[in-house]
Amino acid sequence: MQQHTRNPLFDHLDVLAGAWETEATHPYLPNTVIRGRATFEWLEGKHFLIWRAHYDHPDIPDSIAILGCDDSDGAAGAADTGNSGAGCAMHYFDSRGVSRVYRFSAEPGVWRFWRDWPGFSQRYVNTIGEDGSTITGNGELSRDGSTWEQDLRIAYKRVS
Repeated sequence: MQQHTRNPLFDHLDVLAGAWETEATHPYLPNTVIRGRATFEWLEGKHFLIWRAHYDHPDIPDSIAILGCDDSDGAAGAADTGNSGAGCAMHYFDSRGVSRVYRFSAEPGVWRFWRDWPGFSQRYVNTIGEDGSTITGNGELSRDGSTWEQDLRIAYKRVS
């Protein structure tokens, strides 16, 4: 069986692999720090990244997401997508029974994901610390497609 070429975008996400402690804030929960944990692990072959998140607050759902890139054009097509995120998707599922599909991209030190959906668009920018031991995530949402408001903010700290 032929092995596909790994999308080079994933080189920027290798740093995520491992366990993380999280602290988050959400505008709908003022004055509340939401603690939790997250893990990122590669499926064998390192073509798909599995992200699991647990939060110690009943109003924030636990979730799992799988990040992968389309290989519809064969190995060359996967390599051609570069860092743009073209053909790359994150499939998200949570404990409420919600599922969503986001696009994602990555470059050195930054991982982004977003979804454009009528009445509920979202975008997140995650900045990875230079030493790879922290991530600062900032989410925004739009209900009208043009005005953006603060959504979940999250800080990750690598567990040794």
